[in-house]
Amino acid sequence: MPHLWLRAESKPSERRVALAPAAARELIAAGFSVSVEECGNRVFDTRQYRAAGCRIVPYASWPDAPPDCYVLGLKELPGPLPALRHRHIYFAHAYKQQEGWKALLRRFAGDGGRLLDLEYLLDDNGRRIAAFGYWAGFAGAALGVMARLAQPGMLDPAGSYGNKDQLLAQLSDLLESSSLRPRIIIIGAKGRCGSGAAELCRELGIETTLWDLEETAQGGPFPEILEHDIFLNCVFVRSATPPFLTREVLAESRRLSVIVDVSCDPFADYNPLPIYDQCTTFSRPALRLMDEPVLDLIAIDHLPSMLPEESSEDFSSQLLGALMELPDGRVWQRALELFAEKAAAANK
Repeated sequence: MPHLWLRAESKPSERRVALAPAAARELIAAGFSVSVEECGNRVFDTRQYRAAGCRIVPYASWPDAPPDCYVLGLKELPGPLPALRHRHIYFAHAYKQQEGWKALLRRFAGDGGRLLDLEYLLDDNGRRIAAFGYWAGFAGAALGVMARLAQPGMLDPAGSYGNKDQLLAQLSDLLESSSLRPRIIIIGAKGRCGSGAAELCRELGIETTLWDLEETAQGGPFPEILEHDIFLNCVFVRSATPPFLTREVLAESRRLSVIVDVSCDPFADYNPLPIYDQCTTFSRPALRLMDEPVLDLIAIDHLPSMLPEESSEDFSSQLLGALMELPDGRVWQRALELFAEKAAAANK
């Protein structure tokens, strides 16, 4: 039976996990071995994993894990990279030719390892097996509202919340103390991410314009975005697409003062918002693009970390069925074939 090795996350403010204790317990009951690295920042205490039957191993010890392990994580591997001889399951952000993609894939291929990218684990219908999209949209919409209410000042550093009710209570208090009632437009409203953003808007009673494929079929840019206070991009782009906004469009008269790029892929050739070239962080959530009138942009690539427990439980439960099919399930065979294709492209 497979051996899963849950590595600690090294990204600042990242408290989420790909495998919650409850899911680890089910895998162990099915005959899997599960090793869990110690990590003080993880939303679940190490004792919960020990109680589930996991073997606890030192922090960042995965490079020395047995070669047959599947190393499971979420965000990028910490550098400098050791030998990538294992099969790694995580969000590598390399298959859309993002910055550094060739070097990473060449390293995997050269060291004998394999990348099984979480973003591209697909079912027979081409739909993602597991995604954080709902919670990314929910958190992105929350930060967008906070940023708009903070203007003309800048949004303060953001942190995590125990649950969504705490976050909604804080936002309700902020809206009640303000005379502003923002208008929001969501592009990609029917997807996981867009549905999470729309849910937050419904909970708060915020006027929202919902766009999806029908409204965007003719291709951008879309000057209608400028008529709203907040724009949430929730589109998962797989191929080149006309930009939703450009610097030239933003120079026109606008109401728009906050952009939240929930999809957050500024380094990809497919980026539909070619108006910025850096991600933001929870310690510095917003980037000021323009001063007159004010326009701030939020592009945090791990937004669900605002609600780490709920988002981790949800993602882990989605992923569990596929993990149970290791190593020979169709999901994993497709993932290996895709890795081979992308690695070959990196060597051209």
